[in-house]
Amino acid sequence: MSVSMLSTFIKPMHREGRKFVAIFAAITVVLFLIWHVLGWIGLGLTIWCYYFFRDPVRVTPVREGLMVSPADGIVSLLEPAVPPVELGLGDQPMMRISVFMSVFNCHVNRLPLAGRILTVAYRPGKFFNASLDKASSDNERNGLAVETADGKRYGVVQIAGLVARRILCEVKPGQELMTGEHFGLIRFGSRLDIYLPPGVQPLVVIGQTMIAGETVLADLTSDEPARAGGVR
Repeated sequence: MSVSMLSTFIKPMHREGRKFVAIFAAITVVLFLIWHVLGWIGLGLTIWCYYFFRDPVRVTPVREGLMVSPADGIVSLLEPAVPPVELGLGDQPMMRISVFMSVFNCHVNRLPLAGRILTVAYRPGKFFNASLDKASSDNERNGLAVETADGKRYGVVQIAGLVARRILCEVKPGQELMTGEHFGLIRFGSRLDIYLPPGVQPLVVIGQTMIAGETVLADLTSDEPARAGGVR
């Protein structure tokens, strides 16, 4: 098997996943000792756990003003909304893009656009299905307010879902990150909300598949109107 074929199936793994894969593997060994059928089920779950925490290499488009998706998944909501008050982004609606991640998506989160972290704000909450609109206000969440080099501000919020019970944020206020750099992870099944700077229109549509660090969400330098989508 060539190196390129191997890279299709074998991906780097986020360090947060090592302990979980080890636990799944240990349980699998015990299940094989009890009954081989259970062991094979355990092996399948161990492989799934490894893929859940995969951290593949992504090629991020680099150009002034391009915002990329912070998560793998599907655009589930696209509408103006007031950002969480703890982010300090004001009380006026900003265009919100919601990306829903299933338990089969890669859950490593990447910064949409280069800038300085102004705020990191965690808020406990409920665990409704992350695809629901009320998840933005009621669920456990962790939000970042980010300021770009030219002074524009935007928000990105990690939201725990029905299965997720842990939000991991790896950055602190004052840090400066590049577009597409890691800033956290959520396990297992969740959602990311992105609040675009005022006047910026989304370049994605509901139902579109997102690739973290690669899919362009918006262009801060463009006056292109919001896009419409059609199923083909």
